[in-house]
Amino acid sequence: MAVSNTSAATTAQWRDHSVNIIDTPGHVDFTVEVERSLRVLDGAVAVFDAVAGVEPQSETVWRQADRYGVPRIAFINKMDRVGADFYGSLQSIRQRLGARAIPIQLPIGSESAFRGYFDLITKDAVIYTDDLGTNQVESQTIPVGMEELVAQHRHDLIEAAADFDDAIMHLYLEEKEPSNAQIMAALRKGTVSGMLVPVLCGAALRNRGVQPILDAVVDYLPSPADVPPVEGTDPKTGTLVVREHDDDEPFSALAFKIQMDPQGVGKLTFFRVYSGRLR
Repeated sequence: MAVSNTSAATTAQWRDHSVNIIDTPGHVDFTVEVERSLRVLDGAVAVFDAVAGVEPQSETVWRQADRYGVPRIAFINKMDRVGADFYGSLQSIRQRLGARAIPIQLPIGSESAFRGYFDLITKDAVIYTDDLGTNQVESQTIPVGMEELVAQHRHDLIEAAADFDDAIMHLYLEEKEPSNAQIMAALRKGTVSGMLVPVLCGAALRNRGVQPILDAVVDYLPSPADVPPVEGTDPKTGTLVVREHDDDEPFSALAFKIQMDPQGVGKLTFFRVYSGRLR
């Protein structure tokens, strides 16, 4: 398997949103490349191996994201591999990273028996029926043997959401159920604040659980409008200035990557625009 040594940037459209994606290297030797990218991110998807859980490089990148205050969601990948352990990986995220990691999905099966996931918000069981992850069946029946797990993790989810929404707290104390929209809004608030990490699962190589991750990016991670104004130094005067995330503000940006053009005509500079327009 090849190891990437540089970050790669692209833009995708999902649910009428433009999602700018920076894929960073996963190898410990390229930590500086990751650091440059984290500096310009509004949110991140932290990918963990369901077999290994939190690895040394996972911990390094997590601490870097903490330093820059980057909100995160977590994806426990490779649930179809021999030795996959969702709950062990979840525990390692909580213990080694100190994160308040709250599953919003539970895997249905593992290793070669990994078939799908149970959505703890909608209470839907999603079963994939082909090897490409393109066909699925949804049911509101809890899979046999998962009743206690679903009840416990659903309870933990509502309890976590209640910490960020007083209305949910009142419903929780009255032993009433909040709506899906209320739960999602509270989870978004907790995620954007950096105090909560929603956890999902899947097997990306088999296209299982990939679309829900994109949904979670839209639903829980911040847009540029959700993050504080950026501070920087005016290159002409050397004074500290603050820029709102607004097209009508003076132009401000940060270059985070330079690479040679594949056609050999010069260098490409990747930069994050914080305010104004580049013409």
